[in-house]
Amino acid sequence: MLKDIVIPDIGEKVESGRVVAVLVKPGDIVGVDDGIIEFETEKAVVEIPSPEQGVITEIRVAVGEELKVGSVIARLDTAAGAAPPPVPPAVEREPAPAAPESKTPAPPPPAAPAPRPVSAPAPPPAAPPRPTGPAPASPSVRRLARELGLDISAVSGTGPGGRITESDLKVHVRRAAASGRAAPTGSAPAPAGSPDLPDFSRWGEIERADMSTVRRVTAESTARSWAQIPHVTQSDKADITHLEEFLRKNADRVKNAGGKLTVTAVLLKVMGEGLRRFPRFNASLDPANRQIIYKHYVHIGVAVDTDHGLLVPVLRDVDRKNIVTLAVELADLAERARGRRVAPDELEGGTFTISNQGGIGGTDFTPLVLWPQVAILGVSRAAIEPRYIEREFRPRTILPLALSYDHRAVDGADAARFLRWVCDVLESPFAMFLE
Repeated sequence: MLKDIVIPDIGEKVESGRVVAVLVKPGDIVGVDDGIIEFETEKAVVEIPSPEQGVITEIRVAVGEELKVGSVIARLDTAAGAAPPPVPPAVEREPAPAAPESKTPAPPPPAAPAPRPVSAPAPPPAAPPRPTGPAPASPSVRRLARELGLDISAVSGTGPGGRITESDLKVHVRRAAASGRAAPTGSAPAPAGSPDLPDFSRWGEIERADMSTVRRVTAESTARSWAQIPHVTQSDKADITHLEEFLRKNADRVKNAGGKLTVTAVLLKVMGEGLRRFPRFNASLDPANRQIIYKHYVHIGVAVDTDHGLLVPVLRDVDRKNIVTLAVELADLAERARGRRVAPDELEGGTFTISNQGGIGGTDFTPLVLWPQVAILGVSRAAIEPRYIEREFRPRTILPLALSYDHRAVDGADAARFLRWVCDVLESPFAMFLE
């Protein structure tokens, strides 16, 4: 029996991707869950497995091909040892026509109804007026409309049956900008179209390279975040001299558990508690409904620098876990992120993000809030600085922190109080348990 192997529903926001490797060829015997292809989604490479045991009879994709969820990638013969599956059906069909009794019957007429479907498609072209009800559009187009703050029912669709496409949204935005009309409630001003690039080859040799999927998605998401969110950054410094002693004393204990005790692991625990105490930073803004969505869970993303680009795997329920557990999970997620082995759902659902560049260098930076979150904590490299304590200067280890936030949801005073609370807890952890 022949069966199509399709790209399954991989994750909530995954609709398409690119084939980066074909792992089998026609004639190969595969078992349940054996990999068929490697499929690069927005920020991860996942292996698409075989749903059943059998023999691969056909490969329908090639490396580099762009596919959507539900696309057929291969055909599988699930009949064990049955080499020619197509033959049995042909043998079964022959006896029917060959039967002498079926020479004068009326079965042939059934072929007549076939023309009806042919005439049915004619009406769609003459149906530009959209029916009352939800505007016809795919989930991805609806999501883009929400991100742009557009009322999708006001957009004219050019697709089949008046279906609204992504290009329809862009045309609608350009026309609105050209006519001087204000953008819809809750949306950011529509960005002007990108000007044409000059011919760089006039001044020397150039080389063009396609953007990787990770780089393309990062570019799109950061541009969206910058366009949607009015960013403000609050900076402060924490004296982590005592924290460094704590890290040294407990490093082996965490190492034996399979993790690595780092400032990031400690910050995860601190932020887990902080986001409970300052819920406005663990929220999302819904401008269309003029609401703030407070989350009763704390899932923190940690930016990981990889050879493929920036990935942000998410640790779940951070507020309910101890430092050792968080250190172990962080080490595992970071390693798998660098190897592109994180699942798509491990990159989703974050309520807050930490970006630690201390291992690379730098004294300060302005992190970009990842929409639809409202805040992100940037961590720079700690350095020894003199601090005036008890009438004398003493060397202290100082950690620079930068909190970027969405000014629509958070006020400056709130940000200053929150970041100061984080610094106080890093300097004196027991302060966290006083209240």
